[in-house]
Amino acid sequence: MKVLLCPLNDPGYLYPALAVGAELRRRAHTVHVLAGPRAAPAATAAGLEAVAVVDTTALSVSHWTARGPEQYTEVARAVRRTRPDVLVTSVLCHGALVAAEAAGLPVVVLGLTAHLWPYRSGIGAADARDRTWRLTETLKHYGAVREAAGLAPRHDRFPDTPLLGTAFLLRGHPVLEPPGAELPPAVEHVGPCWWEPQPPAAEPLPDSKPLAYVHLGRTFGGASLWPRLNAAFTSGTHRAVVELGRSGDPEAAADADLIVGRRPWMGPLVDRADLVLTNATSAPVLAALLRGKPLLVAPNGSEQQVLAAGCLRAGVARGLPGPGASAADLRAAVEETARDPELRARAQEIAGLLADGKSETRAADAVESASH
Repeated sequence: MKVLLCPLNDPGYLYPALAVGAELRRRAHTVHVLAGPRAAPAATAAGLEAVAVVDTTALSVSHWTARGPEQYTEVARAVRRTRPDVLVTSVLCHGALVAAEAAGLPVVVLGLTAHLWPYRSGIGAADARDRTWRLTETLKHYGAVREAAGLAPRHDRFPDTPLLGTAFLLRGHPVLEPPGAELPPAVEHVGPCWWEPQPPAAEPLPDSKPLAYVHLGRTFGGASLWPRLNAAFTSGTHRAVVELGRSGDPEAAADADLIVGRRPWMGPLVDRADLVLTNATSAPVLAALLRGKPLLVAPNGSEQQVLAAGCLRAGVARGLPGPGASAADLRAAVEETARDPELRARAQEIAGLLADGKSETRAADAVESASH
């Protein structure tokens, strides 16, 4: 079987696809990865062959709403070159969905950790945070790509059908969904599909205080975490290692116990941390749960609200006090999250559930099934 991986090239989307690709390669399938210059070294490190992207913005999550037609062109070009039997792509990668349809190929979509669009069953409206709006907005951009590609209109029974592909694989666990939530038939929980490059050496860190790992997401017009980080980690019990991710320039106070940077991995640092503080995006949440670490969540927009709610409901997280909270309350939230035995026990329980799921195996099985 020939497989073309065409995920978004940002690490949070690229790395899970590489995990699945490496498992498919281990099964003796031919696997290519559509990759720009920044993503190609990771593909090589995973033992996979990269196919170069001409337009480097086409597979960037920062441009997912605007570069769909260019993404379609890139994927269609790679399909002609590699002649795959199946595509594997990311959520929000509409150009790949349309290219697969145009070529008559099955397509497997790697989703995020929790399901963002409406469930098929009616659950409490309190959990439905903008789910209908999210679906409507996503379909608008998807429809624009289809129109640009000249494909005939679709007539699906459910509006989310075209976004789910042949199979839609969530990288979390049912425990993170609301009780009674009924997912569409094409959607399956497979687990983290975890991969990241190995750091060249252990990072030297001061050992005078225990560590917290902090991963910043986009603010989406919400509150920046920096004022609260500065307060929580000044004269507190912990020092924080802060991953900037796709956030803006750092705003660390000179006297705050913060070590700030950008790294293409997080696992070794999470291993050394007592807790993970995050806006609640998939990668840091999964890194914490895989290692049985409790979470302190401060969501803004997009998936953050949905995933943070899932973590709180599952008993693996506390909420970080909001803007305007006192420094004492913020420091207490860090210390209490790190020391809470029930929170840690529940996180360790879910770590076991995720490990038992054998995510790369299940995902590779789904890709093989889709190609038949």
